[in-house]
Amino acid sequence: MSTEIPAIDINNLVRRYGKTDAVNGLTLTVRPGRCYGLFGRNGAGKTTTIRCLLNLLRPTSGSVRVFGLDPAKDEVAVKKRIAYVPDQISFYPWMTVAQTLEYVASFRERWNKATEAELLHQFRLDPAKKVDGLSKGQKTQLALIGAICPEPELLILDEPTSGLDPIVRREFIQTIIGAYQETGPERRTVFVSTHLISEFEGLIDEFAIMENGKAALVMEADAAREKYKKIRARFRHEPPRLDLPGVLNERRPAAKWKWSRTEHPNRSCANCKHSRPNRSQPNR
Repeated sequence: MSTEIPAIDINNLVRRYGKTDAVNGLTLTVRPGRCYGLFGRNGAGKTTTIRCLLNLLRPTSGSVRVFGLDPAKDEVAVKKRIAYVPDQISFYPWMTVAQTLEYVASFRERWNKATEAELLHQFRLDPAKKVDGLSKGQKTQLALIGAICPEPELLILDEPTSGLDPIVRREFIQTIIGAYQETGPERRTVFVSTHLISEFEGLIDEFAIMENGKAALVMEADAAREKYKKIRARFRHEPPRLDLPGVLNERRPAAKWKWSRTEHPNRSCANCKHSRPNRSQPNR
């Protein structure tokens, strides 16, 4: 049995607003050194869960632990070991980029100046520019630099690509996670919430999908890629109705056909061949 203390341990968490359960019995564990995705549509309970982890909200019932500590009782000890970037970013507007980072660094015991310089250059942020003149995406970049440079043990990101150009979102998040985990990846844990699952393909080790405040699915990313597949096929003519075991859903616009399934993709493709497709292409 492993005695490793989880970076995050959530047990039967409930957070109620009036008569509405924003989080309703959520249980999950994040091991150190992992990149963990908390996925779900807007309103699923992701941000409420994170705010409970940070002691910004008190659970109605259940428990949350960060490195084995109760955020409500050991708030300073917990926050010394973590960094958090919310989905809504705000800074003192009269400060420059350099002054903002210097101000953030003043609250930290350590600060990686080399990482700061590298990311400022990579994101093309002018240290002399006032924060008030930055775009929303640039403010997000600045906040992420401020979160990474202290080299925290746990990096919590709530919708980190909000406000960024869709063209650069994936490259940006790869850069951030790569810079954070570059030194001591076994000690660097990422907990990221998002409704844009595709942007984190290949970056996440494990994930939970939230729905109505609960974890509808918890799975290792590699296991999910093996079990769940999306297959697209194009036919010369309208195909007949096929019996495909394990199909979760299907769409049949005109002569195109797309379906998602769980297991035995080869068997489904074999059944499909009887309809003489013009082209069939698995898409994982």
